[in-house]
Amino acid sequence: MSDTTELQEKSLFEAPPIAEQERMVEAILFATAEPMTVADLSARLPHGCDAAEALAYLRRRYEGRGVQLVRVGDAWAFRTAPDLGHLMHKETVEQKKLSRAAIETLAIVAYHQPVTRAEIEEIRGVAVSRGTIDQLLELDWIRFGRRRMTPGRPVTFVVTETFLDHFGLESARDLPGIKELRQAGLLDSRPLPGADKTDDEDEATTGQSELFED
Repeated sequence: MSDTTELQEKSLFEAPPIAEQERMVEAILFATAEPMTVADLSARLPHGCDAAEALAYLRRRYEGRGVQLVRVGDAWAFRTAPDLGHLMHKETVEQKKLSRAAIETLAIVAYHQPVTRAEIEEIRGVAVSRGTIDQLLELDWIRFGRRRMTPGRPVTFVVTETFLDHFGLESARDLPGIKELRQAGLLDSRPLPGADKTDDEDEATTGQSELFED
């Protein structure tokens, strides 16, 4: 057997230098989504490698870095340094689809404000659930208005500046009419409760200011 052949066969059974083993462990841990145990790493490394020793060297090399090698139970993984965790936080906007009841209630408030809960229910023809009102209040699209100077002094609801800003309106008077909404494809053929009042009704609502107090 030639010297070259002997060297090749010998190299198959000799472990790579510890620096190379460290690089191998680093590559494996970066490429895997889950923490890996020493046994898992040993199964992937060439024969004769010492995964535990390579981990020890690697851990020291990452001390003080933005990414650190940490122990997770019996396994190991790269993790963001604890003091830099705040950089990983991401704020997202959760899209919530309004129910038809919420849309109808919002439309009634927008087109008939200030309006009481009883008036909303009269226009819709059904009771308004607490959840529907709470959802619109939570979105800051409606708020409590003045109380009516009528028996029971019921509270009223009006739309907010957040609502106007979301829909690009300067005031509630800029709300589009039913015809415009349907032409824009924003409404189906079903009537939208409360949004089809006449100009006379607008004036009547505006003229009710003496019925309210702060």
